[in-house]
Amino acid sequence: MDNESLNMYYITDEFYSLEKIQELVSSKEVISISEESKKKIVRCAHYLADKLENESQVIYGINTGFGSLCNTVISNSELESLQVNLVRSHACGTGPRIPDELTKRILLLKAIALCKGHSGVYLETIERILWLYNNDILPVIYELGSLGASGDLAPLAHMSLPLIGEGDVVFKGELRKTIDVLKEFDVQAITLHPKEGLALLNGTQFMAAYLSHIVSFGFRVFDTANAVSSISVDALKGLISPFQANVNELRNQAGQIEVAKILFNRLKDSDLMAQKKEHVQDPYSLRCIPQVHGASKDTLDFCKKTIENEINAVTDNPTIFPEQNEIVSAGNFHGQPLALALDYLAIALAELGSISERRTYKLIAGDRGLPPFLVKNPGLHSGLMIAQYACASMVSQNKQLCTPASVDTIDSSNGQEDHVSMGANAATKCFKVLSNVKTVLGIEILCASQAMEFRRPLKSSDINEGLLSAYRKVIPFIEQDRIFSYDIEKSTSFLFN
Repeated sequence: MDNESLNMYYITDEFYSLEKIQELVSSKEVISISEESKKKIVRCAHYLADKLENESQVIYGINTGFGSLCNTVISNSELESLQVNLVRSHACGTGPRIPDELTKRILLLKAIALCKGHSGVYLETIERILWLYNNDILPVIYELGSLGASGDLAPLAHMSLPLIGEGDVVFKGELRKTIDVLKEFDVQAITLHPKEGLALLNGTQFMAAYLSHIVSFGFRVFDTANAVSSISVDALKGLISPFQANVNELRNQAGQIEVAKILFNRLKDSDLMAQKKEHVQDPYSLRCIPQVHGASKDTLDFCKKTIENEINAVTDNPTIFPEQNEIVSAGNFHGQPLALALDYLAIALAELGSISERRTYKLIAGDRGLPPFLVKNPGLHSGLMIAQYACASMVSQNKQLCTPASVDTIDSSNGQEDHVSMGANAATKCFKVLSNVKTVLGIEILCASQAMEFRRPLKSSDINEGLLSAYRKVIPFIEQDRIFSYDIEKSTSFLFN
């Protein structure tokens, strides 16, 4: 990689916001380590090396075994082998490979955490992690294997294998043996020093990568749900009064107030909204959009705070404090804060999908002057009947996926690790919920845009008509039955790609 021709970003002690992480992983910036961070890293590594050389202190994971083998002392001559064996033995991941984008996040988040200078790793080790990141040499990491307690052990072991020249990577879209890719770059595998294997494997970066991605994308889903639902409200001749500021401000819920304002502003200039209505109330899926969408927004805000704290944390063990001459064995790797947030977020996202499906159901029901299933000749044509079935399928699957993982635990390591967070399972479940909700909203706009054509020549607001005009360039009006799976895919891509 020609770093001279690319922008360079240096990891510092700054507080990393979710937006900054999103900016970095979405950009082509080359990531390096600031001089300030290098000094902290080197100081900590030297402190640990001096302590091992000059003292006979037994320190967990540095000169002992791991887990329930914590009381087994390892001789100084075997400390490097101990770390390599740790990485190999913990690489027990199974299931599907995780998406490349999440692997890249894991590399970045691990580097940021190690740059805090409390882990005892060598500078060369962090630089190798960033070398993989910058060259898009992505370790193969699997969905299953982490209990989210002693960190994400199995996933992070797979992340670490390429550092020692082992395991598999994805490079230029191909699955390759790490050793073959290193040879292409004329790069040697690194040697792990005492504590380095443990520092690499202990940590919450698998869970954190998922949560950071889902929260970032969750805000997009929230914005999209508000835009799409406003079109549905208009297509169903809904009332604007539930979105007035005065009634929503009485509830004192920030998300609700925000959503009501968004919906009101998207609908206030609509021709349809100006029409006299025969009904005095709308169904909850229209009337309670501020309450439901707003609660999900409040959840997103909570999860954003949680993940930002985690991004800027040290989550391996033991933790080294050179200034205080202390090495502390504790539990910062336990994933409970992330597990709870991921379970909470899955529910919040699922509810955006659940209420969306109810609006889709109303749109195809043949009510308020719309034809059944939104087709001109129902009977001969089934129209969007089964599109709603697809919504119902995904919404019901989301309900099943929202069974919380964080209330589960299971003994591991002969009972030494006797309470685990199951945060990694919460992460992969939440990721699936996110995917389903995106498609559910894709189906809602497919139905809402079709319904709007039956309201012509009346129009919605300028902002909604702009969205509909762009949508029509991708998805044509449904004159007769066709293979709607293609429309659903294009519709979802229109909203989120």
